[in-house]
Amino acid sequence: MDFEQFNKYIKNNTKNESNVCQIYAIKDGKEAYNGSWRGFKTDDAMNINSVTKGVMALLAGIAIDKGCIKSVDDKVLDYFPTYQVKRGEKTIYDVTVKHLLTMTAPYKYQSEPWTKVCTSDDWTLTVLDFLGGRKGITGEFKYATLGIQILAGIIENSTGEKCIDFANNNLFMPLGIPKHVIHGESSKEDQFDFLMNKKPRKNEWYSDPKDTVTAGWGLCLSAKDMAKLGELVLNDGNYEGKRIISEEYLKDMLTPHLKLGERFGNMNYGYLWYKPYDDRKVYAAIGDAGNIIYVNKEQRVCVGMTGYFKPRIFDRVEFIEKKLLPVIN
Repeated sequence: MDFEQFNKYIKNNTKNESNVCQIYAIKDGKEAYNGSWRGFKTDDAMNINSVTKGVMALLAGIAIDKGCIKSVDDKVLDYFPTYQVKRGEKTIYDVTVKHLLTMTAPYKYQSEPWTKVCTSDDWTLTVLDFLGGRKGITGEFKYATLGIQILAGIIENSTGEKCIDFANNNLFMPLGIPKHVIHGESSKEDQFDFLMNKKPRKNEWYSDPKDTVTAGWGLCLSAKDMAKLGELVLNDGNYEGKRIISEEYLKDMLTPHLKLGERFGNMNYGYLWYKPYDDRKVYAAIGDAGNIIYVNKEQRVCVGMTGYFKPRIFDRVEFIEKKLLPVIN
């Protein structure tokens, strides 16, 4: 398949790739592919869903490098000194930043309390109310989009900046990614539209009534800007000769800390980033609808890919490796 055939394949696909809006690839530091479909242009942004979590892992690393967060082993409550722990709750005192980053933090719910959190005035503190529980810390993987909201609070409380300002100043703008603004609305109707809308968005990040970004979802980026973040990871924290994040933290972030089950393709899990293969240097930040930052250190390739919401589309790693990489190479 050549470039023209690949473009037609995406344009005319009516199944798994029918929602793809943008693909941007960088190989050996140079643009290797740039495609846009379904009304999108290269610089348009899209809600990248849970890829947002991977960006939060990078921000946590930068905060650690700066000494704002002392260590991933710090207790969560160290960063919420005025928080009033619920009566009888003991487990919360032992939860660490690392538990949040590896999705091994325990929570007192069966399913995520979206309504309770997303109708509150302070999403971070509301999520904190669910942290802990009688079972204690088991080390069990529990995918918790809302739980990552606590990480946004930790970054804000440790740096003294709003999370979006910290991201703009220390990650986005140093990489040439446009300055982002908070979305500024959080009604039920608006949240639904933000998830389901198929049109391009501005460079924004969804936020709660306290202007704290939604840490587990809601960041809007173009595929090109996602590829830039991938290039940062590919180059061990350097971007165009400038150190953005430490190599030491990135190595820890990408190291497998857990082996996931069948639901997540038996992939390895680091700090909110996946390692799809045991024996290959391939990494990814993955979100619903096929949004992905793909990093292949073996072939020196990174890919950003956006798509509007479509159910039951999650992992684009196989698509990238079977369809896109042969075209690039």
